[in-house]
Amino acid sequence: MTNRVLIAEDEQRIASFVAKGLRSNGFVPTCVADGQSALEVALAGDVDLLLLDLGLPDLDGFAVLRQLRAAGSRLPVVVLTARDGVRDTVAALEGGADDYVSKPFRFEELLARVRLRLRPDRGAAPEPTVLRSGDLALDLRTRQARVGDRVIDLTAREFVLAETFLRHPGQVLAREQLLSAVWGYDYDPGSNIVDVYVGYLRRKLGAARIATVRGMGYRLETAVRT
Repeated sequence: MTNRVLIAEDEQRIASFVAKGLRSNGFVPTCVADGQSALEVALAGDVDLLLLDLGLPDLDGFAVLRQLRAAGSRLPVVVLTARDGVRDTVAALEGGADDYVSKPFRFEELLARVRLRLRPDRGAAPEPTVLRSGDLALDLRTRQARVGDRVIDLTAREFVLAETFLRHPGQVLAREQLLSAVWGYDYDPGSNIVDVYVGYLRRKLGAARIATVRGMGYRLETAVRT
């Protein structure tokens, strides 16, 4: 069954970024830009999870959350909050939120939170803790990479880029997708940072591991051994 996610976010750039990412991962997103609309859609019972920005017009996120829980709704709610909003975060969790993500955020982090909050209601299989493709393996718990029997030292950003590729083996990923997944919505879209980091991964994991698909992006090859 396809999961339906309500995105309550008044910054169109962020809402579009999140909706695009969720859609590409098999979710059906709906976007609203004010608290009253968020509350009405959430109470209608046609969504499986609410991504709730705290700074909404009409009704702020706290009011939406309070009224949602007062109405008896058990809809999973993941709050989007400012990075330094510790008090807001605590208040939201105490008010009935299930989880939170600090802004600015990477999409892969948000996606993991969404999947986690949907899993108990869906009886889904546990997320794998080790991702594999050929002789390449990434352990998501220890943040360790291996090629065959060799342990590969990856930086935090290199690891997330490798993880993104391993979650889509054999699939062509556009530079824009990789930029959004690894560096987040607030990164300069004209940057060549993706190409630079793909180069780093090629040097560490093997030059043939990641293929360039001209005019489209990059693809993790699934049958490479180094």
